[in-house]
Amino acid sequence: MFRIARWAMKAVLAFVILSVVWVGIYRFVPPPITFTMLGDVIGGHGVTKDWMPLSEMDPDMARAAIAGEDARFCSHNGFDFQAMASAAYRNAKGGRIRGGSTISQQTAKNAFLFQNGGYVRKAFEAWFTFLIETLWGKRRIMEVYLNIAETGIGTYGANAGAMRYFGHDASRLSPTEAARIAAVLPLPKKREAVAPTGFVRRHGNVIARYVGVVRRQGLDSCIR
Repeated sequence: MFRIARWAMKAVLAFVILSVVWVGIYRFVPPPITFTMLGDVIGGHGVTKDWMPLSEMDPDMARAAIAGEDARFCSHNGFDFQAMASAAYRNAKGGRIRGGSTISQQTAKNAFLFQNGGYVRKAFEAWFTFLIETLWGKRRIMEVYLNIAETGIGTYGANAGAMRYFGHDASRLSPTEAARIAAVLPLPKKREAVAPTGFVRRHGNVIARYVGVVRRQGLDSCIR
């Protein structure tokens, strides 16, 4: 038992060191590929991505992400317990399942983990969320999120999404275009930002209206 405990402690320590180094590297280097991208490659879809620094991206893209995914992005430490409780309450009542993950949690999952995995993956996600909040800061988190989040089948990042849907890069986006990309983010394999219908159209229109609210109320102050 002592030997097992000792090896377990060594394994935990090795994981902690390796994960800190991994996150530290991505603080400065764009993630070259993610497990989700590998899944698309294996599935024969290919991968289209084109990294764009946050400083070059239209500010409305980040605002649309905040409006659609995480209104308290600049005020929480990676975990929005109020949103989690609200999502749990809505899910308990039935209907469409909603998540309570923050942009930080989604970035941790997208950059370092698989999409599935249940509670085990959630535990690792919490650890990596803590690390990126500590080592990266909000601006880098948003930059990585907007460059590796899936915006269509085999399409990753807001810039590649803008090229796919609107024929121009993400350096110039109207609030409506940014909102449509943001509306695709929760289910990118089932939604299209160009000529959207149903939920994407309705949700995109709501996000577009709130882009100005995010700017006026300074909800994006941590990434300016």
